Amino acid sequence: MNLQDLNSLSETEFVSALGGIFEHSPWVAEAVAGDRPFASVSALHQAMVQAVEKAGVARQLTLIRAHPDLAGKAARAGNLTDASTSEQKGAGLDRLDDAEYERFHRLNDAYKQRFDFPFILAVRGFDGKGHDKHSILVSFEVRLKNTPEQEISEALRQIARIAELRLGDMLG
Repeated sequence: MNLQDLNSLSETEFVSALGGIFEHSPWVAEAVAGDRPFASVSALHQAMVQAVEKAGVARQLTLIRAHPDLAGKAARAGNLTDASTSEQKGAGLDRLDDAEYERFHRLNDAYKQRFDFPFILAVRGFDGKGHDKHSILVSFEVRLKNTPEQEISEALRQIARIAELRLGDMLG
């Protein structure tokens, strides 16, 4: 699909096509459907990010909490969205040994206990170079020291980056 095709879809089709760009949150696509046509993928992404920014803290937290743990139980059980599975696989999180899974599990639990939402990191990079298990673990350790306000902001920034990558995959 290209941007011109996306712009020409009905609102229902548009939301259906973009509903997974922000994890389990089709409301983001609904919020921008009436703003079409978008002149560029970047303009679409920016509109979606602004919709999240305007949504208020409660809805932002719901969006953040819609994301799976990195290398968590859902990943091990194969219960992630296709996009999340691909992203985590690209970072090598599908090839962890039992001790590494346990370390991720402990960090995920510590992070959720501190912030009441999952740790979110755009593990894939724009240049094809993204995070690996080692850099993800370092990010966990560093971000566990942040304030809740800093982490809400950082989680939303990471979500925006993930969405940008997903839009690029879909429309690039």
